[in-house]
Amino acid sequence: MALVSCALFAPCFATAQLRCPPVAPPSKSESTICAVRQEKEGPIFKLHVRGRIEYGTFTLWADEATYNSDTGDVTLNGHIVLDDSTNNEHVEASHGQYNVRTEVGRFYDVNGSIGSRQRVRPLLLTSPLPFEFTGKVVVKTGPDHYVVYKGTITNCELPHPKWQFSMRHANVTAGGNATIYLSTFRIESIPVLYFPFATHPVDHKVRQSGLLMPNLGTSSIKGQTVGEAFYWAINRSMDAVVGAELFSRRGWAQHGEFRARPSENAYVDMTYFGVLDRGVGTPRKNQGGEDIRLTAQDRFGHDIRGVANVDYLSSFLFRLAFDPIFSQPLPSEVKSQGFLSNTTNGFSYNALIEHYQSFQSTTPGNVITIVHAPSFDFSSVDRELGHSPFYWAVDTAVEGLSRSEPSFHSAPIVGRFDVDPNVSLPLRLGGWSLRPEVGIRYTLYTQQLVPSSGLGTASSDPINRRALDTSVELRPPTLERLFNHKFLGLKLKHVIEPSVIYRDVVGVNGFSKILRFDERDILSNTNEVEYRVINRLYAKKSSPPSGNCNAPALPSLNSPSGSPSGAPPWEQEGEPQVTRGDSQEPSRDTCPGAPSTARELISWELAQKYFLDTSFGGALVNGQRNVFTTTVDLTAFAFLSSPRHLSPLVSRLRIQPSSNVDAEWDLDYDFNAGRINASTTSLTYHMGQFGFSGIGLYANFPGQILATNNVIGPSRFNQFRTQVQYGHSDKRGFSGAASFGVDAQFALVQYDFVESTYNWDCCGITVEYRRIRLGTIRNENEYRFNYTLANIGSFGNLLRKERLY
Repeated sequence: MALVSCALFAPCFATAQLRCPPVAPPSKSESTICAVRQEKEGPIFKLHVRGRIEYGTFTLWADEATYNSDTGDVTLNGHIVLDDSTNNEHVEASHGQYNVRTEVGRFYDVNGSIGSRQRVRPLLLTSPLPFEFTGKVVVKTGPDHYVVYKGTITNCELPHPKWQFSMRHANVTAGGNATIYLSTFRIESIPVLYFPFATHPVDHKVRQSGLLMPNLGTSSIKGQTVGEAFYWAINRSMDAVVGAELFSRRGWAQHGEFRARPSENAYVDMTYFGVLDRGVGTPRKNQGGEDIRLTAQDRFGHDIRGVANVDYLSSFLFRLAFDPIFSQPLPSEVKSQGFLSNTTNGFSYNALIEHYQSFQSTTPGNVITIVHAPSFDFSSVDRELGHSPFYWAVDTAVEGLSRSEPSFHSAPIVGRFDVDPNVSLPLRLGGWSLRPEVGIRYTLYTQQLVPSSGLGTASSDPINRRALDTSVELRPPTLERLFNHKFLGLKLKHVIEPSVIYRDVVGVNGFSKILRFDERDILSNTNEVEYRVINRLYAKKSSPPSGNCNAPALPSLNSPSGSPSGAPPWEQEGEPQVTRGDSQEPSRDTCPGAPSTARELISWELAQKYFLDTSFGGALVNGQRNVFTTTVDLTAFAFLSSPRHLSPLVSRLRIQPSSNVDAEWDLDYDFNAGRINASTTSLTYHMGQFGFSGIGLYANFPGQILATNNVIGPSRFNQFRTQVQYGHSDKRGFSGAASFGVDAQFALVQYDFVESTYNWDCCGITVEYRRIRLGTIRNENEYRFNYTLANIGSFGNLLRKERLY
C-alpha cells in the first residue's frame, strides 16, 4: 500500500478548515494523510490537530488520530467526521475506531446523514432529502451498512426535527432502506404512535413492501372511518396497493391499485373501489357497489398499437353515494373498449370491442347498453386517383352489434356492413379553392326497427340503406391585413377565412326503420348550405437581426393579402409558424435577434346552416328531439324539434392574450326561437403561485327528453363550477384552494371544498372541509386531513388523487 503524507509545515487552517497541498486523488490502495503536526514510528502515524485521512472514496477527520498503515486501523478522538462520496454519507461523532480497508468501525455520540449533497439547504417535499440519524453507538459493519443503537431517525434537519422515530436499534443500508425496531413516532417530541417494526427509505428511489401509515377521518354519513393498506413493491417496474376502511355507520370499503411498466411503450394501471353497505334510511336502502377501472397500452410488431380502457360500474347510485372524487361532474356513462390499430401509408386498420352503458337514473336496470363485439374498420386519407387530378378515399366497417334497454332489446348480435367510398376534384384558381365531391354509401343491417308505441321492436328482416352524397366546398381568397403600428410591442396581423359548403344527400328511405347504435346510424337525407367564417388575430414580437447567421429566417408576417393558395394561414407557403397562445415552443431560427414565433391571440368562428329540405326526407319527427348527421356535424347540442330552414348560429370564441390566460366562449343562438340554446364559458388564469379556473354551462333543449318510460326529464340546465388556488402541494409554507359547483336552475350548491396545506422542510399537513349535496341520495359533510412525511408516506384519509391541487 502506497502512502502520501502532507508536509509537516503545511498551512492547515483557513477559516477553521484544514488546507493541504494539492495531491492526486488517492486510488483504492493508496491513502493520503494530513495534519498540523504528525509523528511517525514505523507503520504508526499519530496525527495531531485536525488530522485527515483520505482512502478510496471517503475522507476521515479527527482532532487526534492514530493510524496503522499496515493494518488500516485508526483510533479517533474529538470531532470525528466521516464523508463518503458514493452515497453522500456524512457521520459526525465524539470518538471511535475505524478500519479504512474493511470500512468497519464503531462510533459514539453520532449525528449522521445519507444522501444529502449539501449540509444546509431548504428542503421541499418533492426534493431529494437527506436521511438523518443519531445514536449513542453506531457500528459500521461494512461498506454502506450501519447499525444504530439508542438513537433517532428522521428526514428533518437536526438538531430540532419536526418529526422523528426514536428507537432501540435500527439497521441502515445506504442506497436502500432502514429497518427500525421498537420505535416511537414523535411529532415535536410528542409521542404519537408506537411501532414494534417499521421501515424507512434511505434512498427515495428505493421502494419496499410493507404496511402504510393508517388513515383516520370523520363523515356525517359514513361516521368515523379508520383504514389501513399494504404496499407491495413487486419489482422495479411493478407495484400494488391493497387496503380497506371501516365506516362506523355504513360498513366496509375496499380499494386496490396495480401499476406496471413492462417496457418503454407499455403500461398497465388498474384500480378497484367497492363498498359493502349496511344501508341507509328507513327501510334501509343498500347503496353499495363496486367500480373497477383498467387502462393499458402497448405496441406490437408491424407498428400495431393496442389500447384497453375498461370501466365496470355496478350501479350509478353507488357512484353518486360513495365516489370520493367530486371536483368534476360524475359521469352517468360507462364505456369499456379495447382496440388494435395500425396506420401505414395513409391506410388505417382497426379492430374494436366496446361495451357502452348510459345510466338514465338511479333506478336499478334503467340503463341503455350498446355492445360492439367486434368491429373491424378500414379507412384511408385522400389519395390521388392514378395520374388524374381526382382524389379518392374510403371508409369501410364490418361489425357485430347489440342494444338493450328496459323496453327494447335487439338480437344478441346484429350484423352491420357499411362502405363509404368518395371521389373529389380539388381546384384552385386565382386564390379561389373549389372542391366538388361525390360519394356512394351502402349499409346493410341484419335487423330492422319496426316502429310502434314506445321505442318499437326489433325485427329479424334485413334492411339496406343507400345514399348518394354530393357536396361542393368553396373557399374564397383569405383576407389579410398587417397593422403597421405595434400594440404593446407586438406586430399584429388579422386574417379572415370564409367558406361555403353545399351538400345534398338523397336515397335514405325508411330512416325510422334503422336501429340506433352509433353515429353511423343517424345519416338522413338533407339539402343544405353551410356558411362559415373564421377570424384570427396573430401577434409576433420581433427585433432587428444582429450578427451574421447562416440559419434560415422564419417566414415574415408581411405576406400580401389574397394569398394565391387560398388555404388557411398555417398551410400557406411563406406564412408564419402559428402556435396557440400557451405554446412554449421556441423559434426554429437560432440566429440571435431573429423574429420570434407568431402565436394566435384570438380566434372567432361563426357558422350556420340553411336547410332547403326541412323534413330531411321525412326523417324528422315533429315535437321531439331529432339528431341527424348534419346536426351533429354543426354542434353537439340538439336543436331540431320541428321543421325549420335556419339552424342556430354557432359561435366559437377563444382568447389567449398570454400563456397565463385562456378564455373560451361557445354559443349557440337560435334565431327561430329568439333564445340561446347553449352557452359554455371557461376561463383559466395563473400568475406565479395564484391560479383560477371556472366553467359555466347553460343549455336549453327543445323537445322531449325521456329519463324513464313516460317520464320527461329536465330540458334546461344552468350550472357552473370554479376553483381558486394559491401554491401547490409541494410548496414550502402555505398553500390553499377553494372549489364549488352551483346548479343555478335549482338554486343549489352541489358541492363546496376548502383545502389548505402547510409544508415544513421535511413534512406537511393538509386539511380539507367538503360538503356534497345530491338531493336525497347524498348530503354529506366531511373533514379530511393528511400528514405527509417527506419520502415516506402520509397519515390521514385525504389521498393525493382526491386533492384539489
